[in-house]
Amino acid sequence: MKASRLAVAAALTGSLALAGCGGGGSGGSAGGSGAGPSGDGAAIKAFDINLQPRDQVRDGGTLRWGLNEFPSQWNRNHVDGNLLMASVVSNALLPWPFRSNEKAEISVNPDYLVDAKITESDPNQVVTYTLNPKAKWSTGDPITWEDYSAQWKALNGRDTAFRIVSPTGYQDIESVRKGKDDYEVVVTFARPFADWQSLFGPLLPKSANGSPEAFNTGWLNKIPVTAGPFTFKAFDQTAKTITIVRDDAWWGDRAKLDQIIYRASEQDSLIGAFGNGELDITDVGPSAPDYARARSTSGAEVRQAAGPDFRHFTFNGSSELLKDVNVRQAIQLGINRQAIAQSDLQGLDWPITLLNNHFFMNTQEGYQDNAGELGVYNPERAKQMLDAAGWKLAGGVRQKDGKPLDLRFVVPTGVQLSKSEGELAQNMLAQIGVKLTLKAVPSDDFFTKYVIPGNFDITPFAYIGTPYPVSSSYGIYVNSPDGGKTWNANFGRTGSAAIDAAMQRAGSALDHAQARTETNQADRLIWQEVNVLPLYQRPQNVATKANLANAGARGFYDLRYQDIGFTK
Repeated sequence: MKASRLAVAAALTGSLALAGCGGGGSGGSAGGSGAGPSGDGAAIKAFDINLQPRDQVRDGGTLRWGLNEFPSQWNRNHVDGNLLMASVVSNALLPWPFRSNEKAEISVNPDYLVDAKITESDPNQVVTYTLNPKAKWSTGDPITWEDYSAQWKALNGRDTAFRIVSPTGYQDIESVRKGKDDYEVVVTFARPFADWQSLFGPLLPKSANGSPEAFNTGWLNKIPVTAGPFTFKAFDQTAKTITIVRDDAWWGDRAKLDQIIYRASEQDSLIGAFGNGELDITDVGPSAPDYARARSTSGAEVRQAAGPDFRHFTFNGSSELLKDVNVRQAIQLGINRQAIAQSDLQGLDWPITLLNNHFFMNTQEGYQDNAGELGVYNPERAKQMLDAAGWKLAGGVRQKDGKPLDLRFVVPTGVQLSKSEGELAQNMLAQIGVKLTLKAVPSDDFFTKYVIPGNFDITPFAYIGTPYPVSSSYGIYVNSPDGGKTWNANFGRTGSAAIDAAMQRAGSALDHAQARTETNQADRLIWQEVNVLPLYQRPQNVATKANLANAGARGFYDLRYQDIGFTK
């Protein structure tokens, strides 16, 4: 198995999160065999989407899809646009040169590529892409090598005015040039980059990457250009809906649906709307009450798969109260992760297993427990460390220099799971003399106004994984490039040269065993730093109408939006 990496994409889903073998399951859902998570014989599936051939899907119809936030930044390579809910929309609209199946095996996407391969390895790694000459932007312009070149220049990190998610991979490229014609792209790397297939997806037109202004603001509250089976139609800011429609200029398989209407609301409201028949699909998240409500809906089902996603707490190391790593370590020791996982996952038919790695899921090759003593609940040791750091008990709350150790735990409104996690952590930390104050903020503002700018002390959400665990996680843990002014997708705002070096060695190792070794070395260092506290591998629970085909809990599987529709 390919070394995997977790996506930087953060999105909100029953949790808020930043953006899947085998025989058929009930309702024709596809899924691999696996051990029953609760001893009831139910298999954990690699994906569960009611996989159906196109000739079994009706032509036409409207799909109503629930989102738990209404994104404003639609440039997915911008730090504010790196959200799961943005990807659920834009994956139907924008080019992805490569596709992943449910086993995280990567292949070229023939809608955009004829071929792509390493054509030289000595002295430099060279990758040659042969583009599909039929592929065009909605402006009528062909997709050419110039779009690839412009994206590399915007994302390589050399111009910090581009507010990018991460320069990973792009910073290793020496040049992107025209090959024999406009449809051949020759990419030369200055340093080996094993996950080269993770690059240039989603691809944006050269107009979006031509200047920092175009990159940062050109896709703010608008989707000006598309190149997919669907095209953008309208936003309704009042109703919080996004409408996309079949693109008749699309050169691939014709989209089955006439349109998809995405409706944004608080998580709790989405489950109610699904139960009332107002939505056809929505993410349930790891919420037992929502799971039960969705399962009880007539004519519906909850599709469940093992995702590359994990629930966690992020600690803000730039916060005045948490800038001391010893304090962060003490707080971590004062949190009973097992109790939180049991509370979160109860009633979901999912195994309760702690995740003790920042890159690999429990079920992935390369996984090992690197948490050590810092992963074990130890309130007595936490008290000792806080005493040593100068935070002394004064009544029930520790103080230092006259300031109480009062941490802000920021959660999105309407996500009961986050609120429950905060209440549990509040009780746990009170036992070691730390006050935790819960602050609920609007879901639409959660990332852009709180998480990304560092306006919190601790916050919970889920990271959404990709088939590239090292490269896509790099941005989460990489050190600031300018001494703390810019952190991009590192919301914990802590890092080190040693962590960066280990991740870089992992990312350039073409040998998978060596890549896994270096990745685990980086993981051990991150446990010491206390940036992200992993909780558990998160099940993907997606409520759908029973007759919805080719959508649901996708795991690593990349959905083909042109195949989504209702069965005949």
